Amino acid sequence: MADKVSGRTGTEISRGGTAGRDPVPAPDASRRRMLAVTTAAGLGLLTACAGTSSRADSASRASPPGRPGSSASAGSGSPGPSGSASPGRPERRRRPELPRGGRELFPRYRLAGFCGLPGAAALGRLGTGDPGRRAAEAEKVAHSFAAGREPLPVLELLATVANSAAGPDGRYRSRTPAATIRRFHRVARERRGLLLLNIQPGRAAVLDEVKALRDWLVHPDVGIALDPEWEMGSGEVPGDTYGHTDGHELTKVARYLSGLVEKHDLPQKPLVFHQVATSVVGEESALRPQPGVALIKSADGIGSPGLKRGTWRKLVHDLPDGLHTGFKLFYEEDAEGSRLMTPKEVLALRPQPEYVMYE
Repeated sequence: MADKVSGRTGTEISRGGTAGRDPVPAPDASRRRMLAVTTAAGLGLLTACAGTSSRADSASRASPPGRPGSSASAGSGSPGPSGSASPGRPERRRRPELPRGGRELFPRYRLAGFCGLPGAAALGRLGTGDPGRRAAEAEKVAHSFAAGREPLPVLELLATVANSAAGPDGRYRSRTPAATIRRFHRVARERRGLLLLNIQPGRAAVLDEVKALRDWLVHPDVGIALDPEWEMGSGEVPGDTYGHTDGHELTKVARYLSGLVEKHDLPQKPLVFHQVATSVVGEESALRPQPGVALIKSADGIGSPGLKRGTWRKLVHDLPDGLHTGFKLFYEEDAEGSRLMTPKEVLALRPQPEYVMYE
């Protein structure tokens, strides 16, 4: 089981790691204090951030967000029908595509952007200020990391948030309202970018949380990001210990997404899993790529450029076949006592990250 953080201050915790040790010995206390805020505010905070009343949000939940080929989906960059059908001739429909064209993410694109939740600045840059402005910034960030590829901006929205309290169902998590997801999906479509729905499952079953987002995942511009450090076992509480997943569970999620891709003829769908320590993902060799799904392992370590490079080397050692890489940067934590890595330094990592995300 991962180390406890009881009685330790944020300055005593090094998430970057040192040579010969696990890259991240314990959760970072400062980030995890945000859990208490999220729990205290509850879904009322999230609904307020969506800009709707509870009644309006209930209406949003009652009506599905759309299906491939609908006007909403077409607005995300996925082509809809190519005009009205002529009498006696079947209607021709272009296959759904990624927001900036094509049906395969790699090696054509490099993904880059922000994560977060509105109203919770401590959980990432995406949660601060106007979402449209953040999306415009994500576009610039994506261009700074393109390096010979086409830039594809990403908004990674927390759709399931781990809580430090059990909640009514005892699962230590809350779900972001549909109205909030709808708002950020619309912003992502306006920028021709991807929306990734991030899952911090608490004690809920990961696949159940993914399936709860099905109405969004049938869109060609929506993918999944998993945060297994927040996946708790029986008796574990988010913020006290690191969670855990394994290659078998990740394969189940990938297989589910693959089924949606096949059923709805969708373009390749990203499945990101953030890994803060080697202990967070077990039996990685059991991970099996699935048709239509791009598996991305994102190194999630805080610290100086040297510490982050050390974490990177540990986490990308002996990567399974078919696995792409990502890298996470922290505006505040990385800069404490050091500095943020530059795009040039990030792109110098080997293998070169194909997804770069700022928190």
